[in-house]
Amino acid sequence: MKIGFIGMGNMAQAIAAGFVNSKKIAASDLFAYAPNQEKLKANAQKIGFVPLASNKEVTQKSDAVFVCCKPYQIEGVLAEVGAALDGKALVSVAAGWTFDSYAKFLDTNKTRVLCVMPNTPARIGQGVILLEEKNSLNDGEAKQIKDLLGSLGLLETIPASLMGIGGALSGCGPAFMDMIIEAYADAAVKYGMGRAQAYRLASQMMLGSAALQLATGEHPGALKDAVCSPGGTTIRGVAALEKAGLRTACIQSIDTIMEFKNSKK
Repeated sequence: MKIGFIGMGNMAQAIAAGFVNSKKIAASDLFAYAPNQEKLKANAQKIGFVPLASNKEVTQKSDAVFVCCKPYQIEGVLAEVGAALDGKALVSVAAGWTFDSYAKFLDTNKTRVLCVMPNTPARIGQGVILLEEKNSLNDGEAKQIKDLLGSLGLLETIPASLMGIGGALSGCGPAFMDMIIEAYADAAVKYGMGRAQAYRLASQMMLGSAALQLATGEHPGALKDAVCSPGGTTIRGVAALEKAGLRTACIQSIDTIMEFKNSKK
C-alpha cells in the first residue's frame, strides 16, 4: 500500500516516522505535500518520504491518503484534489472532523473514509491511536490500515461521540505528562542531581508505572497503595499532592479543553 500525506506537521511527521521505523512500509512508498516546500524537503531527508509539489499529485500516487492539514483547510483540499480521491481510502487526522463531516463533501462509497486521532508517541511505536467506529473502508483496506496503525501503538475503536474526549485525554495528554516529567526533574535538580540524569529517571519512572498498570490491569489506586508504607515517605508525598489539588488540576485541564472544543461547534 502506498501512503500519501496531505500536510506534514508534527503529527504527520510522527506517523510517517513511526511507519518507517516499524518497517511495515518502505519510506519510498510514502508521499507528502506541504506548502512550505523547503521544510518539507528537510523533513523528507530526515524521515525518508518522497516530497511532492501538490496535494493532487500526492493523491494520485497513493492508495490511502492521510489528511493531516488544519481542520479549516480541509474543504479547500477536498475541492483541490476532486475526483483524484475516487477509489482511494482517506484517513483523517484532523481534530473535529468525523465520518459524517466528510459525508457532506464526499461520496463515502467512492472515497472510503476513516477518522483517527493519534498522539506524538506514535513516532516510537508507543502511541494511542483512536479509530472512529463509523467508517467506510472495505475489508482489505481496513486490515492493511489497521495493521499499519497498530505498529504505532495501542488501537482503540470508539464512537464519534467520544472522539472529542478521547482526543483531549490521549492527544493533549503527552504535553501534560511532559510537564510532570519536567517538574519532578526540577525537584531532583534542586537537590543536586544533574538535569540529564534527572530527566532519565523521571521519564523511566513514568514509563514503568504506566507499563505496570497496563500489564497487570490493576486499579491505579491499588498500585499507588502498594508503594505507600504506613507512616512512610511516599504517603507524605501523596498527601502533599492531594493538598496541592493534583487530581482537580488534571480534571480541570480536560474540562478547559472540552469547553474550548464545544465553543467552536
